[in-house]
Amino acid sequence: MIEFRVGADDFDAADLIARLEALGGGAVASFTGIVRGDDGLVSMRLDHYPAMTSAQISTLIDKAMERWPLLGVAVIHRVGLLSPGDRIVFVGTASRHRAAALEACGYLIDWLKTSAPFWKKEVFADGTARWVQARAEDDAARDRWG
Repeated sequence: MIEFRVGADDFDAADLIARLEALGGGAVASFTGIVRGDDGLVSMRLDHYPAMTSAQISTLIDKAMERWPLLGVAVIHRVGLLSPGDRIVFVGTASRHRAAALEACGYLIDWLKTSAPFWKKEVFADGTARWVQARAEDDAARDRWG
């Protein structure tokens, strides 16, 4: 099972995890990212170029499948206008062994965070808005994978 999609629709993390569990491996690892409401954030808008985004996510999944013995991968990323508490991203991996599932899940979210072409604009209660900038700690997390 390889599933990835990018779109405005919400996703059901429990359903995705159940589908990964049904593959019969010994381990499923997952990450669900949620929009934070820090500093009075009222909304976040995510934009992307669909062809570029699809190509990059496909490449990341292929690399994870080559590096670890995975039975399945699910990567879901939302775009459009989101509010605090909304789910924004899901990464799930299934393998026969926990180390592979955990490592592949971490690899995918670290690389997705830094290399997938998404642009995020935050809007705050006081009316200010700002583009989310790349963070050195996200690059460091990605770079640990070599």
